[in-house]
Amino acid sequence: MNHWIVAPILLPAVMAAFIILAARYQVALQRVFSVASTVALLGIAIGLLVKSMSGDIGVYELGNWPAPFGIVLVLDRLSATMVTLTAALAVAVVLYAIGSGWDKRGHHFHALFQFQLMGIFGAFLTGDAFNLFVFFEVLLIASYGLMIHGGGAVRLRAGVQYVLYNLLGSTLFLFALGTIYAVTGTLNMADLAQRVAELPADDTAMIRVAAILLLLVFAVKAALIPLHFWLPATYAEAPAPIAALFAVMTKIGAYAIIRMYTLVFGPDVAATADIVGPWLMPAAVVTLIIGMIGVLGASHMGRLAAFAAVGSMGTLLIAVALFTPQATTAALYYMIHSTLAGAALFLVVDMVRARRTAEDDIIASRPAIAQNGLIAAYFFAAAIAMAGMPPLSGFLGKLLVLDAVRAHDMVWVIWAAILVGSLIAVVGFARAGSMVFWKVETPPEGEASEAEPSPSAAALPFVATGGLMAGIVALTVFAGPVTAFLSDTSAQIFDRDAYIAAVLETPRAIEAESLPHEGTKK
Repeated sequence: MNHWIVAPILLPAVMAAFIILAARYQVALQRVFSVASTVALLGIAIGLLVKSMSGDIGVYELGNWPAPFGIVLVLDRLSATMVTLTAALAVAVVLYAIGSGWDKRGHHFHALFQFQLMGIFGAFLTGDAFNLFVFFEVLLIASYGLMIHGGGAVRLRAGVQYVLYNLLGSTLFLFALGTIYAVTGTLNMADLAQRVAELPADDTAMIRVAAILLLLVFAVKAALIPLHFWLPATYAEAPAPIAALFAVMTKIGAYAIIRMYTLVFGPDVAATADIVGPWLMPAAVVTLIIGMIGVLGASHMGRLAAFAAVGSMGTLLIAVALFTPQATTAALYYMIHSTLAGAALFLVVDMVRARRTAEDDIIASRPAIAQNGLIAAYFFAAAIAMAGMPPLSGFLGKLLVLDAVRAHDMVWVIWAAILVGSLIAVVGFARAGSMVFWKVETPPEGEASEAEPSPSAAALPFVATGGLMAGIVALTVFAGPVTAFLSDTSAQIFDRDAYIAAVLETPRAIEAESLPHEGTKK
């Protein structure tokens, strides 16, 4: 077994415990260990990504128990891509949190941050549906604390709403898992894929109910209409570094849909073939439209960024809903782009707030903020990326999605939604940018403008945000090689037999097959 596969889960868990026990009152020491851990995670993630390029699927058996009787972690191209994306985002987020001072506004920021990374990495690497639920809860518990970091009545109210919606999702998740286990006797994804495919045609009612419940759970995580209501207030009021990290949390919902509904409830599985795509596509189109209208009508920069995240999820899920290799390639490319662009936009919004005494209203005319030109340039680049305008990767991502849907029955509706949505987004971002950065008050003669922040305090947030922008540019410049890798990733995703063989046909597979399926670890 390759022990590096478990490192992205183990390292942040150990580091979080160490920070709490040994450095809880020393912010400088917390920062050193948190940054070191996050950078190390990025190095490990890149190594795992390179390993996945061989096409082999790595399996790590916890406790040396073979699947389906033990817990396994699975490394393929999809999980390696998402782990690397998360690790790169985490480096930018932790640097911004330190440079802006967000990590000092409450207790245990860095410990909770590491626990959150543990949950996210675990969700991407697990090969077991029950442990997907466990890692969901780990990352959500950490996110509850991070959500209200810094205090405030408005943030607390948004945090309560966030908790309630996700507790509802967790409850549905348990119901779905209980139903699946009652029908199949297993929750290992590879074993589950085999058993669902073998179900008699007249004995699929319960598994169809479970598939629908799971789709509702993942729709909550992905902020799909009409289950998106928690996202605008949560993302708008969350601390900026956390909102930026949350940009990848909605992608966990999309990842789970891709993983479960290609492997277990795939389009070629008779029991569940007709219950996902026909429901998911219309909801994704409406999500896109609502998100872009929200961008146009937003009166605060935070809500503008939050609705842009909703709209981007709509575009992403349009591609996911097709469940074809070409569409999945487009979805994965757009997923990487929208994560980087959404996170960058949230950080830019925080820069504006920090220089306007925590106010981010769009309509009110205020004095020019410090470093107005540089922040305006960052906002302009992030807005182009989120709206999907050339020359950045958002434009290429939307082209890939438009090309992937050409054979779909709703092609004209989808094309109209994406193109008109992009136009609405351009108008919304242009309106916000002109009001915040151009329509400014000139202070009366003899009065000083707002104080400039010290260069040392301002440098690190600009570096972190610039790093995300550089990632968007790199994704654009290297679109060809990236798309080729993602095309291979999509082919691997739809090769169910290879995944099942890698997980179940271990060196002890013959011995494992002789064991009874009753009395498994659940």
